[in-house]
Amino acid sequence: MPTDFATRLVRWQRAHGRHDLPWQVRDPYQVWLSEIMLQQTQVATVIPYFQRFTESFPTVADLAAAPLDVVLAHWAGLGYYTRARNLHKAAQAVMRDFAGVVPPSAVQMETLPGIGRSTAAAIAGFCFGERTPILDGNVKRVLTRWAGIEGFPGEKKIENRLWQLAEDLLPASADDMPAFTQGIMDLGATVCTRSKPQCPRCPLRDDCRAHIEGRQAELPTRKPKKTIPERATVMLLVLDQGRILLEQRPPTGIWGGLWSLPETDAVATAPTLCRERFGLEVVPETALPPLVHVFTHFRLTITPLPVVLTGAAGVAEGSARWFGRAEALKAGIPTPVRKLLLAGMPKG
Repeated sequence: MPTDFATRLVRWQRAHGRHDLPWQVRDPYQVWLSEIMLQQTQVATVIPYFQRFTESFPTVADLAAAPLDVVLAHWAGLGYYTRARNLHKAAQAVMRDFAGVVPPSAVQMETLPGIGRSTAAAIAGFCFGERTPILDGNVKRVLTRWAGIEGFPGEKKIENRLWQLAEDLLPASADDMPAFTQGIMDLGATVCTRSKPQCPRCPLRDDCRAHIEGRQAELPTRKPKKTIPERATVMLLVLDQGRILLEQRPPTGIWGGLWSLPETDAVATAPTLCRERFGLEVVPETALPPLVHVFTHFRLTITPLPVVLTGAAGVAEGSARWFGRAEALKAGIPTPVRKLLLAGMPKG
């Protein structure tokens, strides 16, 4: 029964769930920040980023007032940079449209950039006790196993069924919403895991269809496999007297707004690119070993190419400028670029 489901889950969370995470507070800004950071990212990875972020931007007003460059520098290495750009836009929207106060309902929160239905519900459930369901990856796994639901959860028909089930299982009391919301997240993250679920520890095992039928490995149904597209690029290491040339990427798309190495399609086109885009005359050296970086939807092979300046190193103001090593490593740069700078740039 739904009420029994919620009762067992709330009781389990209060006794065995996680209670020491830095974002387990009633401040909707910090809860919102944590929910965005935790999308596609493990808790252990998020904690130091969350702590550093809240030290620099302790309130939504601080985040809204910060330059995007500074925000992206704090996010660098966490990946999925659209999250940071939307977070910054949403903070500015809160200041502009909600008088600097994070809106207290899921419906209002969904109007903010980067906040979807599940994220909005989590914030509203944790901070305001709103009775509204969440449906992240962990919750989908718990519900598909408990109810024995077949079919890929990302398919719209299956997802709609899971949303309805998640709503039906909510606790009757708003007072239980924080524990219920945290509990179903904790259960998926620590007990009902993707592989080797710890069913003896689960408070829902007695009526879990997957446990009863021994189908834990089959559910949830896996996404049909697709071939991951392959892409390639050449990244130029343009050095001059201990400085390196970085170019700010467009605000949208992969690594939007971050500082990155200039790119070209082939080694042979490097001199032309440097001449036409930066007014620099260069001669390519031997390419370094390729670096493979895997995104969610494609695999990128990067060929690092050092180039030697043969003329003056003056670069016009604009989207490209020279960085010292320490300055470059502190800027908002993509993870593979950081690796290349650490490996191929002198410390002096």
